[in-house]
Amino acid sequence: ALLPHRYPFLLIDRVLDYTPGESLTAVKNVSINEPIFTGHFPNMPIFPGVLILEAMAQASTVLAVKSLEDAPDNDKQVLFLFAGIDKVRFKRMVIPGDQLRIEVEFLKRKANLLKIRSTVTVDGELACSAELMSYGKEDDRDR
Repeated sequence: ALLPHRYPFLLIDRVLDYTPGESLTAVKNVSINEPIFTGHFPNMPIFPGVLILEAMAQASTVLAVKSLEDAPDNDKQVLFLFAGIDKVRFKRMVIPGDQLRIEVEFLKRKANLLKIRSTVTVDGELACSAELMSYGKEDDRDR
C-alpha cells in the first residue's frame, strides 16, 4: 500500500526494520523465475544494476512515506520520484538465489526534497552503494 509499484516491478519483499525520519532495512529475494532473466542474460543470469538502484529507491520511498505518516498533522499522500543518483558503485554481481539486504538512511531533508544514502549487501558483502535524491509531490491518484 505504501508503493505505487506492482509485480513485476515491485522490488521490495519485506521491511525488516525502520526508524521514522532516520533509516529503514528491507529485503529483496532474487529468483530465477523473475521475467528479467529471460533476456538478462539467458546463459548467465545477472540481476541488472538499474533494478538494484530501483530497489534502493523503493526502500527509500517506504522510509519517506512512513516518516510522513508518523509526522504529526500529516494527512497528505505523497508520491516520491527520482531527482538524482550520485556516487553509485557496484561491487559484486547479483544472481538468482541471492537476497538483497537494502539499507537506507536520510542524509538531508528539505521540504519534499530528500537525499538518502543506500547500501545493498548480499550475505554481508557489499553489492552496491549510492546516494539517491527524490522529490515528493502530492499524490492525487485514486488508490
